[in-house]
Amino acid sequence: MIPIRNKKKTLKVTVDEMRDFALAYVEKYAPSKQQLKTYLLKKYLRISVPNVKKQDVNNLIDIVLSDLEKSKFVNDKFYSESKAKSMIQRGSSINKIRNYLIGKGINDKFINETVSKIEDNNSDQDFFSAIKICKKKRIGPARTEDNRPLFYKKDISLLARNGFDFETSKKVMDIQKEDYLKIVKLL
Repeated sequence: MIPIRNKKKTLKVTVDEMRDFALAYVEKYAPSKQQLKTYLLKKYLRISVPNVKKQDVNNLIDIVLSDLEKSKFVNDKFYSESKAKSMIQRGSSINKIRNYLIGKGINDKFINETVSKIEDNNSDQDFFSAIKICKKKRIGPARTEDNRPLFYKKDISLLARNGFDFETSKKVMDIQKEDYLKIVKLL
């Protein structure tokens, strides 16, 4: 029978191990600071010795995260800007982008900067994003003229579920087919 050894990990070994986990995760997923913190907490609590306090692990994770921030491996400002840019290309509304970033644990300051930058670049961004959704889902002005009144409520509710306000949704739904086709060509 092989005896089981209780090896005590030193603080330096634990921090180095955590840093290796964090770097592997950052390399694969490019997460926000909060996502990385959650990952490390779950990972370390799963593999660690049961008598370790959660607060001690939390403090070690904070040390590793601050080190990664200083070396610019984790940057919430860059994360919020890049996610917002990719979501705009997919046709997401500003409300949807804001809620997504809040869910990922991004600081309010970075969220407000990102949203204001979007609005500065294009004051009517939600309108164009709604047009993209209409094109992708083939709703509203993308439907044939005889089906539009039948599906009006359904199409407006789909736009609302995607984070568009009523005024924007109504504006998009009331566009004529010719104007819609002109706008789509510009996008």
